[in-house]
Amino acid sequence: MTRNFSALAKAALLISPALIASLGITSASAHDIRQMGDGKYSSSPKAGYLFSCQTQFSANAPGAPGAGPWISGDSYDLDDKPTVEGSVMWPNAEITVTREGDLRIVRANNLPTHPTGVFPIARNDDAFQYDRNPNAIREQNILLRLPADPETADRASCVPMGMIGFTLTGGALFNAIDARGRDAAAYEVLDKCGGHPQQNGQYHYHDDAACLPHGRDASGGSELIGYALDGFGVYGPYDASGKKLTNADLDGCHGKVGPVMWDGKLVSMYHYVMTDEYPYSIGCFRGTPVRVSALRARPQPQQAAGVERGPRQPLANGPRGDVLANVARDLGVDEEALRRAVGAPPPNLRRASQTLGIDIQTLRSAFMRHRPSRS
Repeated sequence: MTRNFSALAKAALLISPALIASLGITSASAHDIRQMGDGKYSSSPKAGYLFSCQTQFSANAPGAPGAGPWISGDSYDLDDKPTVEGSVMWPNAEITVTREGDLRIVRANNLPTHPTGVFPIARNDDAFQYDRNPNAIREQNILLRLPADPETADRASCVPMGMIGFTLTGGALFNAIDARGRDAAAYEVLDKCGGHPQQNGQYHYHDDAACLPHGRDASGGSELIGYALDGFGVYGPYDASGKKLTNADLDGCHGKVGPVMWDGKLVSMYHYVMTDEYPYSIGCFRGTPVRVSALRARPQPQQAAGVERGPRQPLANGPRGDVLANVARDLGVDEEALRRAVGAPPPNLRRASQTLGIDIQTLRSAFMRHRPSRS
């Protein structure tokens, strides 16, 4: 009996992995291995790439200092990647989405409707050795006036650093790369819901995070996750036939035309698709994005785990404040983060370049474009 079992076991070892997969047999030790997107940003729409407004980055910009042990070569193991500890609830989370005439208005305070990890990351958290995110989650004033019936533009446009969309769970959607130009989902250590705060305290996601909506709607496909800044919807990876979409099914902006539920009706329209392949969500804007005002955190921020911080300093007023606001919008960065980076007049562009991860010539050109006129 033992000999027969041994023979069967040996025969089983000869069965190919492909045959095992075709029989629907999965390994209990299977891991979620993903290909990284490092260096995959382009100057025009390209499937599997990010059409990024910023293409030069500093290795000294904020972010995880190096590659963790879950990264191997050009891939990373999501199941081996640590997450930030904690389960902080945000009972004051606010988000409403209303249609008002030709506009879709999103009002929110950017606190998520799901639990988050404890930020700043604590020293006794295992995640701290890989990512020392010093930022606390803080309320933001979010007011987006999006087209209710968006239309595709003549030409696609690049996505900035910072917010490129907003989700129904109350978190912002950022593009696929971090301040150093790397695949953010691979390098940055996130909480169990797949989010974290940036310098201004804005909680955000970079990919198809765990706590985003993952249900199916009346079409049979994935439900709405949120809205891009051009007004088009962002949906999960399954189409109306139940097929899980990949980069091969999507265009250069990581979207497609197909049936989705939109304002309670089944319509065929352009939409973006969240996948587990880089660039994960919006690769470029297929429509015309709205301009987003510089973030201004509310004066009484919600803090995690009893962390106490003083009130934020007001932004500069007068001509310099106007210049900073315009430059920040141009670069797609937070106005206060820019103000801190450049320091007192005259602006320290070299330090700002290192802090923000923006090429110094790009900074210099932006300040020149918006310098106050002499009367």
